[in-house]
Amino acid sequence: MVSIPTHTLNDGTQLPAIGLGTWPMSDAEAERAVPEALGLGYRLVDTATNYRNESGVGLGVARSGVPREEVVVTTKLPGRHHGYEETLASFEESRRRLGLEYVDLYLIHWPLPRVDKYVDSWRAMVKLQEDGLVRSIGVSNFTAEHIERLEKETGVLPSVNQIELHPFFPQDELRAFHAAKGILTESWSPLGRGTDLLTDPAVTSVADALKVTPGQVVLRWHTQLGAVPIPKSSDPERQRANLDVFGFELDQEQLRAVGDRVHRRVGGDPEVHEEF
Repeated sequence: MVSIPTHTLNDGTQLPAIGLGTWPMSDAEAERAVPEALGLGYRLVDTATNYRNESGVGLGVARSGVPREEVVVTTKLPGRHHGYEETLASFEESRRRLGLEYVDLYLIHWPLPRVDKYVDSWRAMVKLQEDGLVRSIGVSNFTAEHIERLEKETGVLPSVNQIELHPFFPQDELRAFHAAKGILTESWSPLGRGTDLLTDPAVTSVADALKVTPGQVVLRWHTQLGAVPIPKSSDPERQRANLDVFGFELDQEQLRAVGDRVHRRVGGDPEVHEEF
């Protein structure tokens, strides 16, 4: 079983350096894939209300045989539940579906600036953490400006911002902001979903030189940036390969080669994207 390094968050809790993404798994798929992943050594599992698989993830954790305190379970608040009381109620629904006494990491999924209730939701999340129902609180798809507003109005910074991050969209400025604020960066779509990243000659040549797969090269690129990738896979062999990225290292030239490409998103722009 692979041993995974950890990061210490700004609230003192630990987060594994790589995790298992579960979108777009069904409940049944998650119930099967999560215990397989935990058996391989994964200790971070990422879901969300809008993935509609929290029940499967919770059952997978329960049936894995891994002690609950060793598993970091993340879920996310959907846009339709922004607001103080709405967030508290939504969290209880997530906790019920997951079948857990507490959630390790709770994130606001999207900021929805036009709706303008994310600060109210953040206040509710601070309360959930104070009450011991959530170990760590964070955000997803927030810009530096959104985070600065949270800090100004509540005095509490997120421990994590989960953002689109891959070699086509390396988010240099936002990662630097996170580093200055002590916020950990998590990477969704770490392998550049829908792009030709894994067949790119620069990536495959690094993979050949290191005798690893192109996917392992890209995931190692993330970990060397200090980001936590959460690749989705329900295939045990792919899960194993994705996890096995701590036994080799990219040199500076290889890091540049992997990240040297025209920047473009594969997902929504947080300033305008709305997901309820």
